[in-house]
Amino acid sequence: MFKTLSRGVAAVAFMASFALPAGAESITVTDTLDRTVEIPADPQRILLGFYYEDFLAVAGPDAYDRVVAISKDTWAGWRNLQWQTYAAAIPRLEELADVGEVDSGTFSLEAVVAAKPDVAVLAAWQYKALGDVAERIEAAGIPVVVLDYNAQTVEKHVQSTHLLSQIMKSEDRAQELADAYAAQVADVMARLAALPKGDAPKVYVELARKGKDAVDNSYSGTQWGSVINQVGAINIADGQISNWGKLSPEYVLAQNPQAIFLAGSGWAGRDEAVIMGPNVDSALTHERMKAYLGRPGWDGLDAVEDGKVFGIYHGGNRTLYDYAFLQFVAKSLYPEAFADVDPQASLERFFATYMPVEFKGTYMTKLP
Repeated sequence: MFKTLSRGVAAVAFMASFALPAGAESITVTDTLDRTVEIPADPQRILLGFYYEDFLAVAGPDAYDRVVAISKDTWAGWRNLQWQTYAAAIPRLEELADVGEVDSGTFSLEAVVAAKPDVAVLAAWQYKALGDVAERIEAAGIPVVVLDYNAQTVEKHVQSTHLLSQIMKSEDRAQELADAYAAQVADVMARLAALPKGDAPKVYVELARKGKDAVDNSYSGTQWGSVINQVGAINIADGQISNWGKLSPEYVLAQNPQAIFLAGSGWAGRDEAVIMGPNVDSALTHERMKAYLGRPGWDGLDAVEDGKVFGIYHGGNRTLYDYAFLQFVAKSLYPEAFADVDPQASLERFFATYMPVEFKGTYMTKLP
């Protein structure tokens, strides 16, 4: 599945396999997989596999001065408009080495070794998928630290944030981010706990990447499915799929959801997708969303009749600012309990405080 080392590179890796140079200062961290990892105390060459915005938020606007390699397709391919926005603000991104992408099987161990990182920072899903390739990275003298914002828990978000701060020496900034994240989620959960007990609304989420004529993934227990469960709603995908997959049109109609969320993003080359994200005009997002209402039978769904069809930015889930989307989903379903909560303002504050790019575009919306 993954590219392997040539003999020459393998020899280099073996020579480098004795970890830190003699006399180099090091620290020991415990990553999100409970692995104890020794890393340089002040690494100057970093391989970053994922969590590109979170890295910036924690480490500050000059963070990428120390990054030498990335898994480019997880950014430029999966979130193209987001990539374009940051590449314009940080030209160095275009110069970074590309080590390939895990899911597509293009990840290259040779490219990792050639980039000569002091430390590799990977997402848990990347590390697990790499298997023994990850072990060979470490055998080449490159310590691997595993983050996990994908777990979608306050605990893992906070731990991942502090791990980044240990690597980048940005403890004060990380503490502020971690405290704010925990407080925002706690506020949402407190409001939900105070709601009167009653019938929970049925919700359908679909990744709106292929247009109305091609059913795309829904989620159960992960990604947006996790968010729906968190707010106490009924996810119609639960019990039908594992993690992600398609629900049949007939099943969706039979379930008659009271709210529909279409997950949009800034994909390249998808002319019918619900486009969302940085610099996207809401008129375009609404035009693409409206096409979905033309699906057979959708005009009779409660969600459509009651005007509860929402767009939500797929690239914002599993990030340090995803509490704003938790607020948005909760407010969409329980507007009275969240009347004084402004998810859009939450996003604006986050970007103004921590990010090097101006916040503009469409990240959350209700179809008029």
